[in-house]
Amino acid sequence: MSKKIMRFKREIVCILMVMFTYISTSVCMTPYTSAVKTISYYYGSRGDVVSQIQGRLRDWGYYNGSIDGIYGYKTFTAVKTFQAKNGLSVDGVAGNATLNAIGINVAALEGAASGNNKNVTSNQDVLLLARLINGEARGEPYEGQVAVGAVVLNRTRDPKFPSSVAGVIYQPGAFTAIVDGQIHANLLQSSVNAAQDALNGWDPSGGAIYYFNPSTATSSWIWSRPLIKIIGKHRFCR
Repeated sequence: MSKKIMRFKREIVCILMVMFTYISTSVCMTPYTSAVKTISYYYGSRGDVVSQIQGRLRDWGYYNGSIDGIYGYKTFTAVKTFQAKNGLSVDGVAGNATLNAIGINVAALEGAASGNNKNVTSNQDVLLLARLINGEARGEPYEGQVAVGAVVLNRTRDPKFPSSVAGVIYQPGAFTAIVDGQIHANLLQSSVNAAQDALNGWDPSGGAIYYFNPSTATSSWIWSRPLIKIIGKHRFCR
């Protein structure tokens, strides 16, 4: 009887040790597991990041659809083509490696992912708007940089334009920085600050939905827009 009791006790101890090891390992590995989670965009995804993917792939000739922020069939096949041409895993999913290759800031996405979805959008809006300001208004007075960001936001509230920051920025022909690639220039801190100020509600443009540099403008139509104010080299108009 005593031997059976001893064997039973040993079995209980072994079971407890296994359970303890499992629980301890799970607890220790949880932060690691969270840290290595990847952010992926795939068929059916929606949002500003999808608009960024579409815009860049269209700029490079992989995508011929509209910048609507919806990861549909055309976006899926464009991502696959891009992946095949760039030595990536061809699965049509925009994960970390593909996002990095496209030039979308994965670190910013991962940092934002620790918050809620609203924070993801907010952080991406700051980054994209900062890059647009950086490409369009580097060297302009700070007020003028914020005004450029405000024009983008004013357009999102105007029914004549797309309703998202990415949609406005990547609207075909809307901004020179998209056409000439200046949106990818080295990002200055002042551009980030200007984007944050614009998103926080500062509008030095006075409600403008257009601006242009008269020394470089090639469109005669833009001169017909009612002038609100001049900041630096830019004329801000309705």
